[in-house]
Amino acid sequence: MIEFEMTGRVGRDLRPDDVRKVAARELNLKGSAVINVIDPTKSYQPTYPNAVATCVIARRSIDARGDVLYRYRIEAYNHKFESWQPYELPEYKDVSGAEPVIVVGAGPAGMFAALKLLTLGLRPVILERGKNVHDRKFDMARLTREGVLDPDSNYCYGEGGAGAFSDGKLFTRSSKRGDIKEVLHQFVSFGANQQILVDAHPHIGTDRLPKVVENIRSCIVSHGGEYHFGSKVTQVSRKADGTMEVKVLDSEDLTKAGKPRVKKYAARKVILATGHSARDVYEMLSAQGCSLEAKGFAMGVRVEHRQDLINDIRYHGQWEQGMPAAEYSFTEQVDGRGVFSFCMCPGGVLVPSATEPETIVMNGMSNSARSGRFANAGVVVQIEPEDIPVEFESSGAFKGLDFQRSVERRMWEYSHAMASNPMAAPAQRMVDFCEGQMSEDLPETSYKPGIVPAPLHELLPPLIADRLSEAFPLVARHTMRGYYTNDAVLVGVESRTSSPVRIPRDPKTLESVSFPGLLPCGEGAGYSGGIVSSAIDGINCALAVARSLADEAV
Repeated sequence: MIEFEMTGRVGRDLRPDDVRKVAARELNLKGSAVINVIDPTKSYQPTYPNAVATCVIARRSIDARGDVLYRYRIEAYNHKFESWQPYELPEYKDVSGAEPVIVVGAGPAGMFAALKLLTLGLRPVILERGKNVHDRKFDMARLTREGVLDPDSNYCYGEGGAGAFSDGKLFTRSSKRGDIKEVLHQFVSFGANQQILVDAHPHIGTDRLPKVVENIRSCIVSHGGEYHFGSKVTQVSRKADGTMEVKVLDSEDLTKAGKPRVKKYAARKVILATGHSARDVYEMLSAQGCSLEAKGFAMGVRVEHRQDLINDIRYHGQWEQGMPAAEYSFTEQVDGRGVFSFCMCPGGVLVPSATEPETIVMNGMSNSARSGRFANAGVVVQIEPEDIPVEFESSGAFKGLDFQRSVERRMWEYSHAMASNPMAAPAQRMVDFCEGQMSEDLPETSYKPGIVPAPLHELLPPLIADRLSEAFPLVARHTMRGYYTNDAVLVGVESRTSSPVRIPRDPKTLESVSFPGLLPCGEGAGYSGGIVSSAIDGINCALAVARSLADEAV
């Protein structure tokens, strides 16, 4: 197989005949050679049985350094030496009578662990504290409109996890952790656009993800797996015979007194995939003697610009109707710590992502078309355990968690008395923030609960505020002229980039080093960040379960 590059106009597909001409030259074939061209973004692939070579469009990215172009990477296979084989997903087995494996959490890590268990002949039993992806929409709508928070059903908790209502970004640098193709092809098989198979920065979109998530559940259930919603885990224990027992409060099965009924589930292995915001799970594990440790994370603000400004900056004034909404990413070093953009949402909206009362947490999301008027991104500061203020040192492994919570609460304390919606967030214009002065007014925003003028430069801890104030002008100077503007608004606080806690696990078995049979998984365990890396970690944990059970059977 050889690779070569081609360019094409944004908004138009690459012509197969053009690919054939270049491929013939690269493969030293005659210009009349019959060459198949495979475009993974198309449902129908016209092929010729007498073809002497096959070309596959492997990757597509936008290059706006000069004229705005698509840049393609093409893989070419000369049939004289090798053949191209289409990617095939593993077969899902009927596991109705198979050995159960408990999966706690129905986010990306939990869902993809469950799908992998099906291929391995094991029965996933999924316990999810929140609601199914359809019903949780009503709780999120109420949170946005009225500021009423359901601690178990919100933008973080519920089927699909936090990723189901973010943007569905599938970009990851975790290629060494597992098979990214398996994750992307599974998403496509469950309803995602085939474009994600080739796009350099693939995304699904908040409007499409819920249906994809529902289709994954239907697959798991139809093959014998189980889903239990409203099942909040309160205890995980190990019996004398090695069996794991998980106790839950089932809010969908109430007692005569109207309280959640206590239920128990048992299996030899438990995959714990509860996400980065399940603070009560960490507390439960700590109380039971499970080893935990503080880890680095990041915290900052959500930054919102007009999308047309970002388009103008990134496309160097060449943006036209029909071109994708522009994205951006950057990293700056300030006082020995990284300041970087995170989870950028072109054409997106800001959303409230708190999971606890009397806290403000920001996130962003965008639909598949990314056609909104605003662009937002988290801009956050790298925080290592040694950076956390000394007053949190007594919290031990929870010091990052308690520091994170204190900042979220400070945001709420400032803003809640100034607006009718309890989820209204403190905000400040960008230049005002960097110059340390209050904003007299604020620009229009996509954040429905509303924003209130606030001295974010004082509300944020100095280790964050000082670095952010230096970073924004640097971004404009180094990569995005026009980014540093008082028309941009900063909204606090972006705090859930990753978990401040890690659950140490054995690198071979992936089981907790202090709790055999429990496999900490995904973002909540501190081993991934984002949808794809979480999904890959879920797959790896399922494989580890199968290996361990096979070894025990010998």
